[in-house]
Amino acid sequence: MSVEATARITAVAGGPGGTVLPVLESAGPLAVRRTRSPDTAYARVTVVGAMSAPLGGDRLAVEVRAEDGARLSVDSAAATVALPGADPDAGPATYDVRLSVGEEAELRWLPEPLVSAHGSDLDMTTRAELAPTARLVLREEQVLGRHGESTGRLSTRLIVRRAGRPLLDQQLTYGPGAPGGWDGAAVLGGHRAVGQLLVVDPAFGEGPPAPRVLGPTAVLAPLAGPAVLVTALAADARLLRAVLDEALEGLLKETRAHGRA
Repeated sequence: MSVEATARITAVAGGPGGTVLPVLESAGPLAVRRTRSPDTAYARVTVVGAMSAPLGGDRLAVEVRAEDGARLSVDSAAATVALPGADPDAGPATYDVRLSVGEEAELRWLPEPLVSAHGSDLDMTTRAELAPTARLVLREEQVLGRHGESTGRLSTRLIVRRAGRPLLDQQLTYGPGAPGGWDGAAVLGGHRAVGQLLVVDPAFGEGPPAPRVLGPTAVLAPLAGPAVLVTALAADARLLRAVLDEALEGLLKETRAHGRA
C-alpha cells in the first residue's frame, strides 16, 4: 500500500537575533524534531525516518519556510534509502522538497545522503524560492546502490528561483532506463557517489569566487547570480562528504570576507 505524506516546517524571526518554529508538522514516515544546534544563531530541525520509505508508489514531500529574518538549519538523522515496493505496478515513488526563504532569511538544507537501492524507482524534485536578500546553503548527495549492489533508477531535479527569476534548473538521471552511458567515463566514470553544494548569498554579488577544480573529481562554478555551485563525484559517501564539507567551509569564509558576519 502506497503512502502519501507531507511534513511541514516553518521558521520565523522571534526577538533580537532569535528564530522560533511555529510549525513542526510530521506526517507518515517523515517525523520532524527540533534539535540542539551547535550554532545558536540558527534554529535546527532534524528529519527522522519513522518507517521504511520511499517505496514504489509513495508520494512524500517536505515543505520548509524560513520567513523574513529567520535563520534555520535542517538536517536528517540518517540516510534516506529508496527501496522497491511490494507492488510492481505501483509506479515510481516521488519525493518533493519545497523550500522558501524570505527577505534577510537564511536556510541551510543539509540532509544525509539519498541511497538508491537495487530495484528502486524514485523521482526526486527540490524546488527553492528565494527572496532577493535570502541566503541558501543546499547540499544534495546520492549514493547509487548499497554496498555490493547495483543502483536502482533515480531521477533528481533541482530548481532554484531568486526574486522570481530562474537561478538554476538541472536534472540528472541514473540507473535502469537512464540514457546510455550514464555511468561511463564522460559522466560518472565508475564512481557511485555524486553530490552538489549550492550556496546563494547576496555577498557574492560583489565578486563571485572564480571557477576552479577541487581535486580530481570536483569543480566549483559561479552561477549567473550571487551563487556558486560545487559538483563532485567520489567512490563512496564518506569521501564525497569530505569534498563538499571542505568546499562549504571555504565558501563561508569568502562570504565573511565580503563583510557578512
